[in-house]
Amino acid sequence: MDENPDLTALKARLEEQEAAYASALSALDALAAFPLPFERLPELPQQLARLNALCQPTPPPHLGGLWAPLKRRLWAWLAPTLGRSAEFDATLIQFLNGYVVETSRALGHLRNLAAALIRYLQQVQPLMDLRDRAASGLATTRAELILEAFDRRQESLARRLDGLLALKDRLETVAEEARAVRATLAAGAPAPAVAEAARSAAEDSVYTAFENRFRGSPAEVRERLADYADLFQGLAPVVDLGCGRGEFLELLREQRIEARGVESNAAAVLECRSKGLQVSQGDLLATMAAQGAASLGGVFAAQVAEHLPPAVLQSLLRQAHRVLRPGGLLLLETVNPRSVLAFLEIYNRDLTHERPLHPETLRFLAAAAGFAEVRIEMRSPVDAATRLREVPREGLPEAVAEVLNENLARLNALIYGPQEYALIARR
Repeated sequence: MDENPDLTALKARLEEQEAAYASALSALDALAAFPLPFERLPELPQQLARLNALCQPTPPPHLGGLWAPLKRRLWAWLAPTLGRSAEFDATLIQFLNGYVVETSRALGHLRNLAAALIRYLQQVQPLMDLRDRAASGLATTRAELILEAFDRRQESLARRLDGLLALKDRLETVAEEARAVRATLAAGAPAPAVAEAARSAAEDSVYTAFENRFRGSPAEVRERLADYADLFQGLAPVVDLGCGRGEFLELLREQRIEARGVESNAAAVLECRSKGLQVSQGDLLATMAAQGAASLGGVFAAQVAEHLPPAVLQSLLRQAHRVLRPGGLLLLETVNPRSVLAFLEIYNRDLTHERPLHPETLRFLAAAAGFAEVRIEMRSPVDAATRLREVPREGLPEAVAEVLNENLARLNALIYGPQEYALIARR
């Protein structure tokens, strides 16, 4: 993953400032090592002592003897000059003494100050590092507290959502019961029929609500089944086995293809009849057995075959072959158990499923029932965003990337294969 450009610039600036800090510390350390005057000139104390000795006042000369008057006169003339020179020398020596001493003291203080500054700067960096680590720790703790609070909030919302979903499912079930009773009353049924309809609706409404929740809305089911209707052009009449809420029958009606349905769920039957669809309530196999030979052009069943025990499924295939005229079409849509996602998320969710049907198994059973032209069509592919992504080839040996991506393709086919398939068989 590419790093944030702002973060990259910040890191570069930090490295630049750290390098400048190290350079300044080294330069200061070098400057703090300057020597004091007495250290650079070890002979300076002796020179100062010699100057102090030389600047002592000159004693008056001996003024006796033959030339005494002349000497006294000469001394009287030279004494003031010599006195001023001695005073000047004494003052100069005092100045030099004080200057050298104070300069040495000032330079000593300056060197101590530089040493103290270096020690301070050497302590600043660990202190800054400690502060950064503390700030990072506080930020991490703060983030953990925020995440913990968010998790608690999310759990609370999830519990509320679960409660709302449970309430929604219950309301859907009650609504299905009320819909069935209203439809029976609207049909003018006698009181015993109304009571029977209420009892039957109470039994079937749970599964109807289940289908409403997990199979999708009528509009979504119609969209998934829409392209099947074109296959039945010119093949009327068509029977929709387990027609549910009648979505496929509505599609056939829109294309003016004669069709009727059979459904065991009383609530679904009443809903279909409220839409003006020709639907009877009963057993699928019994309904097929009651049809005349070669009397139908098409037999359709979506998400039905997986609900049937093997013996019933084989009988249904034989009856479909019997009732279809030559060229007639049998189309069975079911869950694809070769897709791990479909098996876990679709097939296992419905408790009324009898057993999964492998595409090759259903193809074989159809051929064994007498159908000459049999093929399998995969349906409902998984969204590409859900599937495993290929490994980028950059930075990897070509052979390694190829093997990894080949294995990922196999895993995608196994885990995220098409969720449904259709058996399409011709009489």
